[in-house]
Amino acid sequence: MTRSQLSVDSTTAATVGRPAPTALQRRVLFGGGLGQFIEFYDLTLYGLTALVFAQQFFPGETIGGLLAAFATFGVAFAVRPLGGLFFGALGDRIGRRRVLTITLFLVGGATAAMGLLPTFDAIGWFAPALLVLLRLLQGLSAGGETVGGPSFVFEHAPADRRGRWVNFTLAATALPSVVAGGLIVLISTVVGNEAYLEWGWRLPFLLALPLALVGVWIRSRTEESEMFTAEVATHDEEFSPVKEAFRTNWRKMLQVIFIVGLTAMGFYFLSTYFVSYIQTAGNLSRELALLTNAGAMCLYAILLPIGGAIGDRVGRRPMLIAGAVAMAVVSIPAFSLVTSGVVGLALLGQALFVVPLCVYGGGCYTFFVEIFSTRTRFTSAAISYNGAYALFGGTAPFVGTALVDATGSNVAPGYYVAAAAVIVFVLILVTRVPETRGRVG
Repeated sequence: MTRSQLSVDSTTAATVGRPAPTALQRRVLFGGGLGQFIEFYDLTLYGLTALVFAQQFFPGETIGGLLAAFATFGVAFAVRPLGGLFFGALGDRIGRRRVLTITLFLVGGATAAMGLLPTFDAIGWFAPALLVLLRLLQGLSAGGETVGGPSFVFEHAPADRRGRWVNFTLAATALPSVVAGGLIVLISTVVGNEAYLEWGWRLPFLLALPLALVGVWIRSRTEESEMFTAEVATHDEEFSPVKEAFRTNWRKMLQVIFIVGLTAMGFYFLSTYFVSYIQTAGNLSRELALLTNAGAMCLYAILLPIGGAIGDRVGRRPMLIAGAVAMAVVSIPAFSLVTSGVVGLALLGQALFVVPLCVYGGGCYTFFVEIFSTRTRFTSAAISYNGAYALFGGTAPFVGTALVDATGSNVAPGYYVAAAAVIVFVLILVTRVPETRGRVG
């Protein structure tokens, strides 16, 4: 028998011998994906409605209002590390499931409240002040949900399918752009542009609360993993997840910050910035910008679990290296196509950007929870992951807008992403980022 035949036979045997996911595992996987969808639906809505907020909550010139709107977008990311610190430590002490219930309630209520806010013309500067407050609440919630959900799924997943399961969960973060964008197009088409700007934009925000209640119900039917339950039994009264995380994991946390930072930057350029960018730099309509971006986000949702499955076979580190190199190569031509002013090329540019992002995500999204032990996984991952999103994800739309304004070049943000990818590639090699596939504990 040849070596290739042995390989095929062993792979087939492994596949046949795999136990099917239990009912609990399926509920955890579905609940994890749904929770990520709801959280990112709420967060994405603000980015997709940035031009409306710029007009109705921040008076002044268009570029000034847009910069203010994107600065407010970044506020939520500034407090995400605090949310991660609080909810992460709580999750390592009392359990992932309880914390994830709290975060869904919090984000659903804050987002629905945005849909009820009076505008600047009605209450003056109280309007943007209240908007900032609600963005802060969203950010605190996201600090727990965006890490707690993948951690919960990871701890229930079969060891040889962690990448596929976690990336399936994270792929749900792409669909809110499609759903929310579709809702915006539908509402603006039905009620007309004038009515949409006056009150129609509020409807997708009000939908957030019933969505959150559905998510809470799904999660009420899950349980903590055996891995976590066994770990909790070893805790003593003096156990401090935060102190232990910084004492034992500080080097790993720094590695997660720069590794996740690249995908955070890429994801928020794709999911949030491109919609306004296509309108202002590419001179396409809001509807065309939303539709082309929805197509790119659907591609992201399809390719990301595939990237995770490949990462299960070849490892996390090769995916990180290949993804960083590819992103450095394609970012500049991708941004050039996105601002071409041609619908087909705008879609092609976004699709071109999605591919390396999903290759990189095939390693990144499992790595950031897999590198830490169960004992302080939620705390360590939440602090570093949310720190990365605060520094590089939340600032991406603002930096992109500022770069175009300062340089006069529509492709300037592409150079920014390419440079970041080169730096991350070097750091992966220099800091000896470990392979984590198959790690136990």
